[in-house]
Amino acid sequence: MQIGNTSVLITGGASGLGLATVRKLAAGGAQVTVVDLPESAGANVAAEVSGEFVAADITDEEQVRAALEIAGRRGPLRAVVHCAGGPGKFPILDQADKAVPLTDVESVVRLNLLGSYNVLCLAAEAMAATAPVDGERGVCVLTSSVAAFEGQIGQVPYAASKAGIAGLTLAAARDLASRLIRVCTIAPGLFDTWLPPTTFERFATSIPHPNRLGRPAEYALLAAHIIENPMLNGETIRLDAASRLPGS
Repeated sequence: MQIGNTSVLITGGASGLGLATVRKLAAGGAQVTVVDLPESAGANVAAEVSGEFVAADITDEEQVRAALEIAGRRGPLRAVVHCAGGPGKFPILDQADKAVPLTDVESVVRLNLLGSYNVLCLAAEAMAATAPVDGERGVCVLTSSVAAFEGQIGQVPYAASKAGIAGLTLAAARDLASRLIRVCTIAPGLFDTWLPPTTFERFATSIPHPNRLGRPAEYALLAAHIIENPMLNGETIRLDAASRLPGS
């Protein structure tokens, strides 16, 4: 799938991995639609790249549909890069050995897993209505995490939600193959995003090579390559400089 003159939608595009992806795809000539929360810097980001900003909650079906419709006005939707999501760090049992409320767990799973599923399904619906170009209609790039495979203490809901994204990737790619739509997932390791560097200091020195935190532009580089390479489908790709997070 060519990036130039292609309509693409990036969720979580106002900051971090999403912002880097917006800039990368816009630099490649894409017609970019930025999706983020109303209070984000999404409008400024969209203006920077002559794109369109849509304020939306990724877990809201109607809001995501509206965002996809707006993206479709800039041309047939060909690519979605889904970066929106959030952390959730709390233990199974609190300090008094009481179970953490189920609603806390539900909020993390809803945002990360159900939000990803919502964006994927509705994007696929929009892409399925387009005419194929060079043998494909579109590609969806989701975002998991190495926590899906090596969750840390206090990360059970987050790790489970990100593992769900990795788990649905191949099934979704096979499910959408007849519609000529590809699905891949990027599982970033420790990246220099909005979290303070001190959060990862104790892990950063264990990253083999390069021995540093990842840069958002490196995530964007991979997202762009997935869009352009038609043989990348059904894969969850670790982007972690060969690191493996310890258990504590």
